[in-house]
Amino acid sequence: QLQFVESGGGLVQPGGSLRLSCAAPGLTLDSYNIGWFRQAPGKDREGVSCISRIGGITNYADSVKGRFTISRGNAKNTVFLQMNNLKPEDTAVYYCAANRRLDSIQTRCAQSTMNYWGKGTLVTVSS
Repeated sequence: QLQFVESGGGLVQPGGSLRLSCAAPGLTLDSYNIGWFRQAPGKDREGVSCISRIGGITNYADSVKGRFTISRGNAKNTVFLQMNNLKPEDTAVYYCAANRRLDSIQTRCAQSTMNYWGKGTLVTVSS
């Protein structure tokens, strides 16, 4: 069973930045669609961003467009989520997840189609 590991969470003030990392030890990630999801206290888990396995197509939730950027590392073994201009409503546990699907980008990036999940990293945005 593949194990994905998130890192980079922490406490940051509103307007600040964090960069989250997603890796699977010993595995290159360029053959996987990688999604970032988050779950705030008392809320359902929601999709944040996704990058496809071929072509590097990206998508973002409306709430983070223009503030968050997903990218693959040069060594292809890490996927990053750069989060800028953070807001208190971004407070959540952030999870990365993966699959190897080749259908529509919407399907590839859906929670229900993700096969592998990390345990999450907590991001707290507060003054």
